[in-house]
Amino acid sequence: MNWYVDVLKKYAVFNGRARRQEYWMFFLFNLIIAIVLAVVGKIIGTSILSLIYSLAVLLPGLGVAVRRLHDTDRSGWWIFIALIPIVGTIILIVFLASEGKQQPNEYGPNPKYAPAV
Repeated sequence: MNWYVDVLKKYAVFNGRARRQEYWMFFLFNLIIAIVLAVVGKIIGTSILSLIYSLAVLLPGLGVAVRRLHDTDRSGWWIFIALIPIVGTIILIVFLASEGKQQPNEYGPNPKYAPAV
């Protein structure tokens, strides 16, 4: 749960690097919460809960995805490749799932070995 909260604390931070674990744990918790809210919304007959939640986590989700791309030594602008149907999404998933660069890059030191702040 700390991974999820840490991403929310960095609400609109688009600089630096994010580990794979940080990104994918945020993705997992986000998915679970979205499913629960969709079920609750279906029961009560409205989708307003899902809409509010989606808007609330939009910036943190984009921020952690950009930081994850930075960890793989790619610009955050690569996130727009997902706008290409199917192929772009697959390429982005491969980028997000690939291992980060071990050495420091222009976006900062390796978060795996950086001291905790």
